[in-house]
Amino acid sequence: MSERRNRERETAAPAAAAPEAGGVWYSDDPRDIGWVKENIPCQSACPAGTNIPGYIQAIMEKKYGQAYEINREANVLPGILGRICSRPCEEFCRHAQPGNGETVNICHLKRASSDLKHVGHRITESLYGPSGKRVAIVGAGPAGVAAAHDLSLLGHDVAIFERESDPGGMLRYGIPAFRLPRDILQVELHNALRLGVELRTGIEIGKGKGQLPLAKLRKDFDAVLLSTGSMASVNLPLKGGIGKDDPDSIDSVEYGLYFLMGLHRGEKKTVGKRVAVVGAGFTALDCARVAKRLGGTEVTIHIRTAEEYIPVTKDEIFECKREGIRIKGLRSPSQLVVDDDGRLRGIEFAQNRLGGWRDNGRRQAIPIEGSEFFEPCDTLLIAIGQRTVNDYLDVKLELDRWGSVKADENGQTSRKGIFAAGDYVTGPTTIIEAIGNGRRVAAGIDTWLMGRQRRRQVVRIEPVAEPLRERGFDFIERQHMPTAPLSERNKALTNEVETGYDEALAATESKRCYLCNLKYQIDIDNCIYCRACIEVAPKNCIKLVEGVEIRNDGTYGELLETKQWDEVGAIWIDNNECIRCGACFMVCPTRCISITRNEFVTQDI
Repeated sequence: MSERRNRERETAAPAAAAPEAGGVWYSDDPRDIGWVKENIPCQSACPAGTNIPGYIQAIMEKKYGQAYEINREANVLPGILGRICSRPCEEFCRHAQPGNGETVNICHLKRASSDLKHVGHRITESLYGPSGKRVAIVGAGPAGVAAAHDLSLLGHDVAIFERESDPGGMLRYGIPAFRLPRDILQVELHNALRLGVELRTGIEIGKGKGQLPLAKLRKDFDAVLLSTGSMASVNLPLKGGIGKDDPDSIDSVEYGLYFLMGLHRGEKKTVGKRVAVVGAGFTALDCARVAKRLGGTEVTIHIRTAEEYIPVTKDEIFECKREGIRIKGLRSPSQLVVDDDGRLRGIEFAQNRLGGWRDNGRRQAIPIEGSEFFEPCDTLLIAIGQRTVNDYLDVKLELDRWGSVKADENGQTSRKGIFAAGDYVTGPTTIIEAIGNGRRVAAGIDTWLMGRQRRRQVVRIEPVAEPLRERGFDFIERQHMPTAPLSERNKALTNEVETGYDEALAATESKRCYLCNLKYQIDIDNCIYCRACIEVAPKNCIKLVEGVEIRNDGTYGELLETKQWDEVGAIWIDNNECIRCGACFMVCPTRCISITRNEFVTQDI
């Protein structure tokens, strides 16, 4: 017998058997946990672990408040993330696989759950009793807010120390209001911090005059969480010329991060007619779109590689270009050109060619010798990246080779009781990654404070009586986000561009979801091997198998398929291929096919 057949195999039925009386049950079986992780790819790709099929089904049923609450259980700020999330889930949506059409607009549906819920919707959350423990959080950005929310639910007294006059971090001071309206931001932050979190604004932590030392915070609180993000700009590397070491010393040259932060603090910002932005991330595109609204007539974004490698959503690039902003690729700035009075005239670039792939998954940009050329501009905004800053701390913490604070799997630094989360640890990432990391570190802080883990993740399994999708749903086209007319956008920096789904659009788009949390399973004891399910299946989703590999960690591995009837151990539904159309369920003469809804929930230990 081959080595493949010698592997441990299983052809039996469910990983976690339901109670005889039916109803909902819970499982910590590795096979059930592994099934959810592997068969709901959008949820696994979400850094916060959002139950995406769960909330989309609620939208399909017009239960918008329920959809909003399912979101809040994981990502804390649905109304915000529904507008500005980087959407890592959509890349892994099964609907985008070859032959399945375009990805579901998951992010837009998240926003719909917030926009369409009843005006009188009341948030309900399970609260723990007071723990008697006090936690200080430094920084009211997404990671700090998410951690504060969870720690307050767990019964701890939480105080946030924020240097700015208002909470939000990059949500408030980095992202323009035309992408994230400030009334939405205010409501979502209030909802996250409303359960007794003390917010102390205008307080800086550090060793300078008038600053609050970290050592004192650690003495006054049982634990301290640092979540100050990556709030310093990466310097522009120039080969020579005026402003080589400090390009922003030249009039009309500014780092994009500080440009946006100053604008959102209320400073008056102006730009020239010709604005150049150097950079390829969300901040660069935000700077360009703000510059357009401030009166820039010729706004260009200059990037080192090509447009297809810009690490932002395609919708963001599309709207940027619709607003008349040009993206020019394959160039690196080599020096700034000024006139005799020191005023900016433009930028000298070197032409690049694409090289191989870097370790971070991006393409190399290789300058071509002797290819320098000149681009005129009146204003230059530099947005090539951000970095963390640690030199303000009066307590020495161990750093990694990138200069970020080292933290263990629970978020604890080299100093006992001092934790770190979000971009302050990882370097600049995305809002959803910061929230996911903040919540994981909050769980680590709770375990450390209480001396034991108090919550765990299990799989909730609920029988479903009949298919919840129709085959025709697979052919619905992707519903695009409505946007404000171009004529309205530049009238004010606060005019939101994306206007949101109405009920009809939300209902139509929600039907496209395959509802991958639905598990179709054949009871082999009742199967008569009639092949009716195989013949009606629209895809290669029902297979003859001699067994199923069981991995060392107890999860299911690959199906061991066979074409020989004398080797068939079961007819098996491959849920990775299944599009949940229900055709097999409807045609089965013995009703041996069952459907269950399998989803992660948090359970008290």
